[in-house]
Amino acid sequence: MTVALAQRGQTASVASIRDHTVVMDRPASHGGSDAGPMGGETLLASVGGCFMSTLHAAAQARSIPVEDATCRVTGVFAAHPRRFGSIHIEVACGSCPPADLEHLVEVAERGCLVAATLKQGMAVTASVAARPAHADEPADVGQV
Repeated sequence: MTVALAQRGQTASVASIRDHTVVMDRPASHGGSDAGPMGGETLLASVGGCFMSTLHAAAQARSIPVEDATCRVTGVFAAHPRRFGSIHIEVACGSCPPADLEHLVEVAERGCLVAATLKQGMAVTASVAARPAHADEPADVGQV
């Protein structure tokens, strides 16, 4: 799975994901133009989006009604190097019986690709490309 990004303006980047785009930038108070959320905010949104998608799939597979679910994803900072030391996902759903919601949260926590990846840790590397990448090139969707 690959996502392409390209610079937009002085401080923003645009991620091209299938037929979607996401603009990321720093707020003006941090030297950006506030054209979109910061990368860390986008990471938290990715955790929440993957978690909610997995929760909904688990609910459908079990015929559990989930119609108004919400989640709040909080990243707690650690120092040196600055990063998230932990991430907490809090889920609410008024249409789902509490015991069923507990079970769905457990299933989603195990099944969410993004959360599972972060929990296991991984190498993150960077290199210089042989040729410039272009945001208009199709992203490799891969298997999810």
